[in-house]
Amino acid sequence: MAGAPKPEPPERGAERKAFLLRLPPSLMKELRGWAAQDLRSLNGQLEFLLREAVRRRRGRKHKDAGE
Repeated sequence: MAGAPKPEPPERGAERKAFLLRLPPSLMKELRGWAAQDLRSLNGQLEFLLREAVRRRRGRKHKDAGE
């Protein structure tokens, strides 16, 4: 993901919640490779992807509300 925006840093002192995520091996392999390409840990990559999805969803909601 060349040129991709960097994830927002976690808020100082922000509590982190752990949870179990079950993924098929093929998806896990793909995500690990993607994380390595972006020089992120798998956890960092998943957090980045989730933050981006939330950001896009919020943006779409704001657009929909204005139409």
